Amino acid sequence: MKSIRKNYGWILVTILASLPLLVIFNMIHISFTDGLSISIIEKTATEGKTTLEMLYHVSGEFAIRWMTAVLTCTPFFILFGVNNLYVRQAMGIATAVWSFLHFIIFISTEGFIETFTQVNYIAGFIAILILIPLFFTSNRKSMKRLKAKWKKLQSWAYAAIFLSILHVAILDKTWLIYAIIVGIGFVIRIPIIKSYFIKRRNKRKPVNS
Repeated sequence: MKSIRKNYGWILVTILASLPLLVIFNMIHISFTDGLSISIIEKTATEGKTTLEMLYHVSGEFAIRWMTAVLTCTPFFILFGVNNLYVRQAMGIATAVWSFLHFIIFISTEGFIETFTQVNYIAGFIAILILIPLFFTSNRKSMKRLKAKWKKLQSWAYAAIFLSILHVAILDKTWLIYAIIVGIGFVIRIPIIKSYFIKRRNKRKPVNS
C-alpha cells in the first residue's frame, strides 16, 4: 500500500497514457505465425479518414498532448504550489513513447528516407532525436548520477515542443491550441510574473498560530 501511495502519480499517468493504445490495437493486426508481423486493418477508422491516417492522427495527437502537459507542470506549480517531479517524469516518458510510436508508424509505411523530404517531417525527426536522451534519463538513477546536468539535459524539452508545434502547424491548424497553452506557460515563467503569482499564492496560505 505504501508503494502504491508513493507512486500513485506514475500509476495514474501510465493508465491515462495507455488507454488510447486500445484504439490503435483495434486498427492493427499482430501475428507471430512467421515471426512478428504487423498489418493495418482497413475500414476501422472514423471521421472520413483511412486507417493509416487515423493511426497517424491518434499517435501524433497524444504525443503532443503529453508534451504540452509536461511543459505546463512548472506553471501549475507557480500558480498552485503543487509539484511532483516524478509525475512529470512519467509524463515525459508517455510523451516519448507516443512520439516514438508515431515515428515508427510513419517509417513503417512511408520509409525512413521520406523523413527528409519535407520541412515538417524534418522538424518532427529532430524532435524525436531530442526525446531519445530525455527518455532514457527520465528516472531517479539518472537524476542522482547527472545532478545539475540533468536539468540542463531535460531543458531540451523546450526545443522538442517548439519543433513538434512547427511539425503540426505545417500539417493543420490544431497546433494553435498547443501553442497558446505553451505560450501562456512561458509568460507565467517570466521572473516578474512568476514572483507575483508566488507572492499571491503565499498570502493565501493559512498562518500557523
